[in-house]
Amino acid sequence: MVLNAGTSARLAQLLLDQRDPLIKRWTALALQGVRGRSTEAELASQITDIFTALTATLRTVDTSDLRADDAAEVRAALADLSGTQARRGFTPSETASTVFSLKDAVLDGLDQGDPVALADFIAFSRFVDELALFTFETFAQTREELIVEQNHQLMELSTPVIKLWDGVLAVPLVGTLDSARSQVVMESLLQTLVDTGSAFAIIDITGVSAVDTQVAQHLLKTVMAARLMGAECVISGIRPQIAQTVVSLGIEFGDIVTKASLADALLHTLRASGSDVVRRRASR
Repeated sequence: MVLNAGTSARLAQLLLDQRDPLIKRWTALALQGVRGRSTEAELASQITDIFTALTATLRTVDTSDLRADDAAEVRAALADLSGTQARRGFTPSETASTVFSLKDAVLDGLDQGDPVALADFIAFSRFVDELALFTFETFAQTREELIVEQNHQLMELSTPVIKLWDGVLAVPLVGTLDSARSQVVMESLLQTLVDTGSAFAIIDITGVSAVDTQVAQHLLKTVMAARLMGAECVISGIRPQIAQTVVSLGIEFGDIVTKASLADALLHTLRASGSDVVRRRASR
């Protein structure tokens, strides 16, 4: 922070003397920057929490570092504001403007003819800049965490494990199979094998755009992991183009059963599980 003990004490007293009208002015100014995406009551509650933490921090003896222990309360209040607005789709500038509007709110109630008050306000303005910077950093961190979480959720949605029959699971893959997604496939398949006690799993790659050495390695690792769990895997969806690519790359699937279609793979697993598949003639 850029405040000394004397300035901090005077600013704390100034804020406390004008508490209610200052919070009201600050809320009104902040509302202009959120464009209706937060109600006045919600924003007023968050601003009140920040105000309470801020005045408590200003009244401490050592206010030389915003990241010090005595500023933990105000950091927590700012982090709560950043996290809430990040999850609601606010921009970083909109979130920072909520903090920056405190300057105008304080200036409106300041005796601008008092040179000491003006000097204190200049120092306070720099302090608010630090608060806004911390808010921006926290906002960015929260957004990154949200993006990672959403990507993980999308990968889980794009790799569902489906129960086709008693003891038979299927994992239909669509798109590109990279290291991160293959890990999700493996974890989801293994967990479902445990939950259902299934003995067979079909990995269908009909929707996979291309199969290269990396994709083949991911598939082989998934099959081996399933075997360690006591389940046998069948790879289906081997189209002619993919078959040619696999041969030209010299990829070996070993004793892993491969089928051209999901229907063929299901028929194979049903027979392997001891089920009889009989085609009935249509009644006339």
